[in-house]
Amino acid sequence: MVSAVAPNMVMQQEPRLAVLVPCYNEESTIAKVVHDFRATLPSAVIYVYDNNSRDLTAECAREAGAVVRDEVRQGKGNVVRRMFADIEADVYILVDGDDTYDAAVCPALIAKLIGEGFDIVSGQREAVGAAAYRRGHVLGNRLLTGLTSLMFGVKVADMLTGYRIMSRRFVKSFPASSAGFGIETELTVHAVRMKVPMAEVPTTYKERPEGSTSKLNTYRDGMRILLTIGGLMRRERPLIFFSSIFLFFALLSFSIGIPVVIEYFQTGLVPRLPTAVLVTGMMMLAFLSLFTGLMLDTVTRGRWELKRLRYLAIPGPHELRRP
Repeated sequence: MVSAVAPNMVMQQEPRLAVLVPCYNEESTIAKVVHDFRATLPSAVIYVYDNNSRDLTAECAREAGAVVRDEVRQGKGNVVRRMFADIEADVYILVDGDDTYDAAVCPALIAKLIGEGFDIVSGQREAVGAAAYRRGHVLGNRLLTGLTSLMFGVKVADMLTGYRIMSRRFVKSFPASSAGFGIETELTVHAVRMKVPMAEVPTTYKERPEGSTSKLNTYRDGMRILLTIGGLMRRERPLIFFSSIFLFFALLSFSIGIPVVIEYFQTGLVPRLPTAVLVTGMMMLAFLSLFTGLMLDTVTRGRWELKRLRYLAIPGPHELRRP
C-alpha cells in the first residue's frame, strides 16, 4: 500500500544556517567563538575566513571544528564579499571573531528574522563594562550613523555593528564593493535603498578578552568609512551629491562675480577680466555638475530597479516557515 501526501502539504525543513566569521589575528578568541556558536546552533556550519593572519588563527579555528578558508585580499570587506559569493545557506549569521558578541541570543535573532519575515536583523550593541568601547568609538559611531541617517534616511541606532542575521535573498543580491570596515556602512545603505524589511535587537557587547587587540584604528578607519559614505552618496544618490557641488560653485561664483557685474552696470567696463573669466568658469562647472547629477540619477534608478528584481527573484524568509 503506497502512502500519499496531499498536494497542498509542504514538508517543513530546517533552514540551513551558516555562521560567517571573518578573522585577522584572532588566535586568542576564535576557538571560543566557534565553540559558543556550535553550542548555540548545533545544526549550523561555521565558516572562518582567515585574512592573512600572522598567528595561529586558522589552526585554532580548525581544531575548534570550523570550516576554515583563506582570503588573500586584505580587508574585512574583501572577506565578506568572498563569503557571500562562496557560501550557500538559507540564513547567514555574520559575526566578528573577537568574542565581543553574545552567541546565546542568536536563536532569538534567527526566529525574529524567519518569524516576522525580515531580511536583516542587526544586533544593536549595548556595552557591558567600561572597556567594551574604546575611547572615541562611541562618539565616532554616533557621528557616522547620524551622517548616514541624514544622507540616506537610515533609521538605525548602531550602523557599525558586526553582528547581523541575514536572509539568503539579501546576501545574494548584495553587490559588495567596500574593501575594509566600510562594509558595515554599505550593508546598511544597501538595505535602506532596497527598502528591505530590517530590524535591530539590543544585544550585549563585552570587552575583548585579555591578549586580544582591536584591528580598528579610530581615525584611519573612521576616515575610510567617511570616504565610503561619500562614495555611496555619489553612486546611490547622485542628484543630491552633484547638486551640492552645483550649489557650492554657484554660490561661490555669485559672491565673487557680483562686484564685477555691479561695476559693469555702473561704468560699462570690465576692468577685472581674469575675475570675470574665473566666475564664468565656476558657473559653467556648477551647471555641468547639475546636469551630471540629473543624468546619473536616471541611470541609478534603472540600476536600482534591476537590483530590486534580482532581490525579488530569490525566495524570502517567509518561505522557511511555510506549513
